[in-house]
Amino acid sequence: MQKIIKNCIKCKSCGDVLESKNRHDYKQCSCGRVAIDGGRDYLRRCFTSSPDDFEDLSEVLEEKE
Repeated sequence: MQKIIKNCIKCKSCGDVLESKNRHDYKQCSCGRVAIDGGRDYLRRCFTSSPDDFEDLSEVLEEKE
């Protein structure tokens, strides 16, 4: 199981750093190539062409069950 500490990505095209802080906090970069959502509840990434369009900057802890 994972505990999300920070939900964050960086667009490799325009350089925008996006952080989703709440469950439905959808954010899109200025060039429109990538977006993020989910806050600390889930990690959702959206992209127009490839998952290589962004760098993942999220912080996640693995929890023992």
